[in-house]
Amino acid sequence: MATWITGSAGFAGGHLARELLGRGHDLFGIDRAGGRQQPAGVHGLDLELADPEAVAEALGQTQPDAIFHLAAQSSAAASFTDPGGTLRTNIDATVGLLEGIRRWGRRPRLLSVGSCEEYGPPGPGELPLDEGQLLRPASPYAVSKAAQTLLCLHYRRTYGLPIVSTRSFTHTGPGQSDRFVFSSFARQIAEAERGGAGVLKVGNLEATRDVSDVRDIARAYADLVALDDPPELVNVCGGRELKVRRGLELLLAQAQVEITVEQDPKRLRPSDVPRFVGDATRLRAAIGWAPETPIESTLSDLLEWWRAQLQPNMDEE
Repeated sequence: MATWITGSAGFAGGHLARELLGRGHDLFGIDRAGGRQQPAGVHGLDLELADPEAVAEALGQTQPDAIFHLAAQSSAAASFTDPGGTLRTNIDATVGLLEGIRRWGRRPRLLSVGSCEEYGPPGPGELPLDEGQLLRPASPYAVSKAAQTLLCLHYRRTYGLPIVSTRSFTHTGPGQSDRFVFSSFARQIAEAERGGAGVLKVGNLEATRDVSDVRDIARAYADLVALDDPPELVNVCGGRELKVRRGLELLLAQAQVEITVEQDPKRLRPSDVPRFVGDATRLRAAIGWAPETPIESTLSDLLEWWRAQLQPNMDEE
C-alpha cells in the first residue's frame, strides 16, 4: 500500500512512519522543515505542498492509496511570535494538498491532523469536549488548525474526497521538541543531571491536558485510515486529564540530582486554555481504540530519550 506522510520527519510523523512500516506500507515522506532526515525506510519526496500542480504531479508518479497530513507549524506558543507565518504554513499547505488531490482525479484516503486547540476555552458544562463543540480558538495556531479542518470538511462534502479530520489532543513521548511543555521539563532535568544540579524553568503549572502517548496516537491514525467509511471528524484523545504540575512531579521523581523549580514569565502565553479533556466516544465507536501506555511510562521514556540525546556532549567533555 503506497502511502504519503506530510511532516514525516517530525515528532508524530516519525512515530507514525514506524507504525505504518510495521503494517507493510510503502512510505513516501514530505518534510520541508530544514531538510530533516527521513525516518529509516521512508522515501523522501522534495515537494512544495502549497503548489497544487506539483502535488498533482507527484501523486501521479507515486500513486498513493492513503495520505496522512501532519505537516504544520505545530506550536501554539510560537504562533504568537509569528502569527502570519503560522497561518500561511498551515493553511497554504492544506489548500495545496487538497487541490492537488482534486486535480489528480483519484481519491486516496486522507487523514488531516487537527488540534484540540481549535476548541479554545470551554464554557461551563462543556467538558469533556465533543466534536460538535463551539470553536473559540485562542491562538493563531488554533485559528490555523480550525481553518485546516473546515477546509477538509468542505472538500469532503463538496468534492467527495474521502477525508477524516482529527482533533488530536496533547500527546508526548520520545523525540518531541522541547518547545512543548513535558519535553521541555524532561530536557531541563537531563541538563541538570549533567551539571550536578539545576533550576527548571516553568510556565503555567495549573493547566490540565488530555495527554496520550504519541505511539498510541500513531496507532489510532493508522486504524482510522484503514476504515472503509471513516467519520468526517473525530477527536483523538484518551479522556485522561493530567495537570501540568502532576506531569512535572512525575518527571522530577526520576531526577538524579536536586532541582529547583522557578516560574519564568517568558513561558506564559498571552492566552491559555485552563482545561482540555476530550470525549472519545466517536473514536471508540469507529475503531475500538483506547490508550495502552500509562502516562508514567510515557514520561519516563521521554526523559530517557533526552538523556540519550545529551550523552554525546558528555562524552566530548
